[in-house]
Amino acid sequence: MPGDTENLFAELSGAPPETLALQPAAPLAPREIWTLRDLLLFVAFIPFGLLASNLLAFMAYVVLRPFTGWRAPVDSLPSNTFFLLILQFIFYTSILGYLFLLARIQHRQPFWRSLGWKKPTRRQVLACLAGGGALAVLIRIAPPLLPDAEGFPLERLFTSMAASYAIGAFAIGVAPVIEELVFRGLLFAIFERAVGLRFAIVTTAALFAGLHVPEYWHAWNHVLMILVVGVVFSLARGMSGTLTPSILLHVGYNACMMTSLFFTTQHFRALEGLFARW
Repeated sequence: MPGDTENLFAELSGAPPETLALQPAAPLAPREIWTLRDLLLFVAFIPFGLLASNLLAFMAYVVLRPFTGWRAPVDSLPSNTFFLLILQFIFYTSILGYLFLLARIQHRQPFWRSLGWKKPTRRQVLACLAGGGALAVLIRIAPPLLPDAEGFPLERLFTSMAASYAIGAFAIGVAPVIEELVFRGLLFAIFERAVGLRFAIVTTAALFAGLHVPEYWHAWNHVLMILVVGVVFSLARGMSGTLTPSILLHVGYNACMMTSLFFTTQHFRALEGLFARW
């Protein structure tokens, strides 16, 4: 009983791990864990992670190429959809690993809980996925407010049916989890603690949109819509106090977008001019 009382007190009061002596640190709320120091460490890690991911991806291609029959020249890889997806997967994996080390080793906290994840009920899962789908429909039918452009970078990645399926799998199964862990997990908690909830909502939404600017370069209406989507995800995080809704909303949104793309292009067979109509 005394041990249970001490753990409960530490969890409710945010007591530092030292007060628990040799016992494992009690789980804390995300905003009680992450600090500006963690933000600086994360920002410093990004260029290192990018460099290491690029080196690993290129070296793996060069080493495996003689055994696999891959024919694409090395200088063409920066425009190869499959290589770019693999590169981004490696980079996202490095981010996941780095956040795991920060949570488990530096802060001695459960990884998922430290970033705000709470296990949802089946009803909550379905509601959030449906909400993400509804948001995608609204974005699709919204009238354009800013000028758009044809031939922006994301469009050029849809080079074949196989590439389209690969992009869809990445957009639904990988991107929502890692991006939400960073923006509505780590960054949201840091900004909320340092400045406040409103700042956290606005800033994480803006940074989320900024991440997608290179994909939609010169297609500014797309960027605006991504900003709106980011605001919705951040509001869900702020209002619920947990990361779970934003991840599920993100999965539902991307799944609806890719499903719509699948059916409006005859199963990815007719891609020409598609993005000009969005």
